[in-house]
Amino acid sequence: MKAITTKQGDILIADLPSPTAAPGHVLVRTEYSAISPGTEMTFVRRRPEQPVVLGYSAVGIVEAVGERVSDRIVGQRVACYGAPYARHAELLSMPANLTAPVPDHVDPKAAAFAGLGAIAVHALRTSSLSFGESAVVVGLGILGNLIAQISHAAAYRTVGLDLDPARAEALRSVGIRHAYDSGEALEAQLAEAVGPQGADAVLVCASGPGSALLDGAMQWIRDRGKVVIVGDVTAEFSRNRMFAKEAQVLISRAGGPGRYDASYERDNVDYPVGYVRWTEGRNIAEYIRLLAEGRISVEPLITDVFPLHRAADAYRRYEAGAKDVVGTVIQY
Repeated sequence: MKAITTKQGDILIADLPSPTAAPGHVLVRTEYSAISPGTEMTFVRRRPEQPVVLGYSAVGIVEAVGERVSDRIVGQRVACYGAPYARHAELLSMPANLTAPVPDHVDPKAAAFAGLGAIAVHALRTSSLSFGESAVVVGLGILGNLIAQISHAAAYRTVGLDLDPARAEALRSVGIRHAYDSGEALEAQLAEAVGPQGADAVLVCASGPGSALLDGAMQWIRDRGKVVIVGDVTAEFSRNRMFAKEAQVLISRAGGPGRYDASYERDNVDYPVGYVRWTEGRNIAEYIRLLAEGRISVEPLITDVFPLHRAADAYRRYEAGAKDVVGTVIQY
């Protein structure tokens, strides 16, 4: 099978052995895989000496079912999340825990972003918001946009911030009117958007130096509010600002409980729902439910669809910092 790899900063199409459906796994023929620009461009820029297979989010059709799998069937479309199982490759051997069925009426290109969807869901769970509370989402790339849309769908008071006016407008176009392209504009309208006490949580989805972003977040939250780090920012902030509000600074790790646990992932041993209500697999399923019920809109975020043989062009767009690229999928 063919897969997308990076080596010494180049994007290459490699021929790899085809996987099989191991016990607890399903074999999936990929239809689309989604690029996660933050994570993947970090790997590319590290210029590894040996080829590294990229990707962690995809959608495809089940071709075979391994032993001990009873809730997936051949011919079923499933969303897939989690490296090293989900990746940019023609065939995937996926633990059933890391898949979710996709209804026929859901656009498979949108379903291909299941990994980012699960990460978005888990970020909001990390903020522990309840009905009537508020979230400010900083950085409205595809992940931040998804977090803001899911927050809005959950009836939280939702505010978005991105220095790119087009990204702020994209959020307003899906019904979230409090979306701003400068910190000054946000601060001028924050009391109207979330109440005079300040936001209950700020979710930072941008990347780069974190000092200005996190200090700004400390200013926008209420007393004992939360700052949730989702993007790849440095954890640098003013202790005095944190102390003044007894703020909580949290980090959201990937798609939820189960991630990086070999027993849950590789061995496909699920956590009992009575003890762990939301796992990464259940978060994938919730993202698909939001798509199926029309509560979030992902199609407008998909700005590029590249066939597998043009994968290098897709990454070149991110490397060049193209302003018009938001969500990219690879078609197989």
